[in-house]
Amino acid sequence: MNQSTKKITTISSLLVFFLIIIFYSLFVSRNLILGVKIRDVNIVNGTTTTESMQKITGNAKHAIKLTLNGREISIDQAGNFNETIALLTGYNIIEIQAQDKFGRSDRKDYQLIYKQSI
Repeated sequence: MNQSTKKITTISSLLVFFLIIIFYSLFVSRNLILGVKIRDVNIVNGTTTTESMQKITGNAKHAIKLTLNGREISIDQAGNFNETIALLTGYNIIEIQAQDKFGRSDRKDYQLIYKQSI
């Protein structure tokens, strides 16, 4: 094996090694790079209900602050939230907003219609 072949092999090996490290780092940190997302909310948008109390659950992974209709609510380590709100008769808008530690945010709006049963 001559000197230039050894040099090419060494440089190629180092290049592949560093590319693997870069791709692995990006893969592991993809959720932090993409930011916070509100998911798995149990509300179906535009539905009608006869219950005056609505339990809202969902997930906001990587969120440090979560608000429901402008009021901050608690989340666990995995980003799960669970809150109950009172609905007014008629049309109700439920706004969920999450923010991560880098200032990125996600917002979801849901509409519910509450009809009192007679």
